Amino acid sequence: MNMEAIWTFVTTQGVDFAMKVVGALVIWVVGRWLIGFAQRLAGRAIERGGKIDHTLATYIVSILGVLLNIVLILALLDMFGVRTTSFAALLAGAGLAIGTAWGGMLQHFAAGVFLQVIRPYRVGDYVTVGGISGTVKELGLFATTLVTPDNVITILGNNKVLSDTIQNYSQLPFRRVETVAKVANGVDVSKAIELLKAAVAKIPNVSTEQPPDVEILQFTPEGPLLAVRPYTHTDHYWQVYFDTHRAVVETFGAAGFPTPETPVLHRTVNVTPA
Repeated sequence: MNMEAIWTFVTTQGVDFAMKVVGALVIWVVGRWLIGFAQRLAGRAIERGGKIDHTLATYIVSILGVLLNIVLILALLDMFGVRTTSFAALLAGAGLAIGTAWGGMLQHFAAGVFLQVIRPYRVGDYVTVGGISGTVKELGLFATTLVTPDNVITILGNNKVLSDTIQNYSQLPFRRVETVAKVANGVDVSKAIELLKAAVAKIPNVSTEQPPDVEILQFTPEGPLLAVRPYTHTDHYWQVYFDTHRAVVETFGAAGFPTPETPVLHRTVNVTPA
């Protein structure tokens, strides 16, 4: 190592280089703050306009942040003598490697753009995407964020979301709750159905536009199995689901219906004394 050359660099250019580093750090900190401020300002302006929904607004603000960060990085490179043309040439030369490394990310980005176009769901919708059910918290540049019913943040790549089945439970005014009730042999099934329909219809948040369905689903050794299907908005699905089970127990108990039991065949074995 040539100490004389190092000392010459430090004495001639060291101070200038150190000033550039300090200036770059200051510009980075201030620039990042200004980018955050610009994103917040743009978000508020879009929200005040009221013509763009929250999902698209979040997407636009995210894109703005990415673009401003690129401008900031190019400005910092320019401070150290790396010109924009040189930087572009460097990216072009490494295009194949970058494309391979970022191929998956670019696919998620393209899928995110397409999701914004077709709008299969919005922020706040309850959906099943990529095999995961939850409430949409954010549709980002590269991923969709869900909050599952057990309050867990789950992030799925947009490409996985777009390439799989998408189920949106919030777009229609109500959905069907799937429950069953078993009636013991010997009970008047018509009476049981009538009582259940009346009881389920009184459950809070059950749809009044679509009456509950209570019909014989199948026959079992213990007795007929009834399909009990009330309708409600997806926000009240689990409340209605549990209340329906409670209504079945209370209704059958008040009517004095016996508990279904599996028939047991008793056999008598005659043993001949030896």
